[in-house]
Order: sequence, then C-alpha cells, then structure tokens
Amino acid sequence: MKLQNDLILRAARGESTERAPVWVMRQAGRVLAEYRATRAQAGSFKNLLMNPELAAAVTIQPVDIFGVDAAILFSDILVIPEAMGLPYRMDEGKGPSFDQTITSARVVDQLSTDNVLENLRYVFDAIDHIKRDLSDRVPLIGFAGAPWTIFCYMVEGRGSKTFSLSRAMLSKDPELAHRLLSRITEATIVYLKEQINHGCNMVQLFDSWAGILNKDTYEQFALPYIQKICDAITEVPVTVFAKGAFFSLEAMGKLNCRTIGIDWHTSPGFARQAIGESKTLQGNLDPAVLYGSESFIIQQTERMLDAFGGRQYIANLGHGVYPDIDPGKLKLFIQTVQAYQYKPS
Repeated sequence: MKLQNDLILRAARGESTERAPVWVMRQAGRVLAEYRATRAQAGSFKNLLMNPELAAAVTIQPVDIFGVDAAILFSDILVIPEAMGLPYRMDEGKGPSFDQTITSARVVDQLSTDNVLENLRYVFDAIDHIKRDLSDRVPLIGFAGAPWTIFCYMVEGRGSKTFSLSRAMLSKDPELAHRLLSRITEATIVYLKEQINHGCNMVQLFDSWAGILNKDTYEQFALPYIQKICDAITEVPVTVFAKGAFFSLEAMGKLNCRTIGIDWHTSPGFARQAIGESKTLQGNLDPAVLYGSESFIIQQTERMLDAFGGRQYIANLGHGVYPDIDPGKLKLFIQTVQAYQYKPS
C-alpha cells in the first residue's frame, strides 16, 4: 500500500517536498507520560523493548500525539552485542552495563553472528505490529548503533566520559580492534536487512561516541565500517548520524548513504560546504532550546529552517530530546516546522 505521508522518504531521496519533514530522536521515550505508563506496565526497560506489542505501542505514540512525519522503531542499540552473546543490563538510573567485556581475542572469537536473527526475533515481531497499527500513515525508521559506538560499550562495559579503555585498544591492539569492529559490522548488516524485510522504510546509524576520536582515528576505525554497512543496505535510504564528528563531514559526503545527520554544534552552512550537494541534511536544533519560551522556540526553529534552506532537508533536533522537556514545547517545535513557509530565494 502507498504511504499517506512520504515526505521524509522524498526528502531523503533528494526530491522536492512541500515542506520540511520532521521527526525527533528519542521521540518515543520518557518525555511522554504515555510512554512512562507503558513502561510501568512492562516492569522494566528491557521487558518493554522485548514485548513486541508494547514496543509497537510506544513507537506509535509520538505519531498520534505529536503528528511527526515518521515513526522510529522503539528498541536499543545494545541488542546487537546481546544477540552476539554479550548480554547487558539496564539498571534504573545508571544506564547500560555489561558483566563481561571484550578483553582478548578469545572473547571476540566467542561472539557469534550465526543466531542474530533468531535472538532478535522480538524486534522483528515488534516491527510487524508497528506496520499493522501504523496503517501506512507515515514511514517507519529502523536503526542500529554504528560499529564504533557498539565497540565502546562492549570494551568499556558501560557509558563513560572518555571511553579510555576503548581508545586504548585502538593503540595497543589495533588488529583486535578491527577484528571486533568487523564482527559488529557483520551482525549489524544482517540485523538492518531483516528490519527492512519486515517493513522499515529507511534506517539510521547512530554513532553516538564519534566525537571522542580525532579525525585520523575516526577515519581509520569508524568510517570504514559505516561505509561497509552503507554499501550493503541498498533497499532503502540510509541516514548516518555521527555526533561530534564535524571533522569528518567531508569524508561522510562520500559515504553511500542518502542523509547525514548533524548535531547542534555544526552550522548548516559548514555542513553543506563540507558534505557537498549530493546528500540530504538532517538536524539540528539544540534540544535545550525547548526549555525556552514559546516565542523563543518558534524564533530559533525558524532560524534553523532558514539556515538549511528547505532543499534536501529533514528537520530534527541535534540530538535526542531530553526526558524533562515539556511535551507541549516539543509539539510546538514540530508544529512550527510543519507550518513554516520558505521565503523565495
């Protein structure tokens, strides 16, 4: 069936659109009371994402409540290491943690990509529920963590300000690092292709910890694996969002993807000049703007839209929405984008 609203797909493909499409990273999450109620029903975060019916419900909530132009699958980037044999815990108020971490080639060799699809069946079942209940109103975005970001958690065992253990491995044992990154990449390609088989209309790679590396290291240990994923995913548009990687935007312009997401530290003009004209840009309002007054939010959103210019563009925040943001302020951001009329050039 034809999608009722395909704005984001047309924008990703570089086609003209009547207005900028808009969605928000972490739109299916704690900012919504409805999400918190559903999570309470599930009992825990992991119970929620492993329950296909409830995961589908929270995926669709922002479409119903905010009127965004796309839904994004409710899941977590760390399902990939767990599917490969490295389980994680999500402790309330502490974030994710791993009891076992990657410390040697022996541990890497114990990881398996053979059962990724079977182990992630609950994700694909959730996609089936979402597609049924969305009724082709808007596209569904699938996603995965980029290999470097997944690597960081698997080596460090938890979130970190510096990810010094992960960066140390790049220096002390680059061969082992590449071995692990290759294994993660292989599993990610299988995972994303199956998301697409179940109906995801586009996919996004999140490289949340890109910015802790320098340009040379990022382009040696991170971008080649993103490139492999982009080359493998030919069925739908791919978006790459590498937070803090402004130093590699020129190299990202050569990736075989349709859209590059940028964070709020990067000006639209700088990004366009670095990336070139071939890609769609996505972003990039500072989420903290949504703490401001209504007039301030409208002013800053319109300023952002002016800066991007409307062509080959998808509106979003420059990172995920913060959980204590007033949902009314988030809705105002979305409505401002949807009501905005570009000035003739």
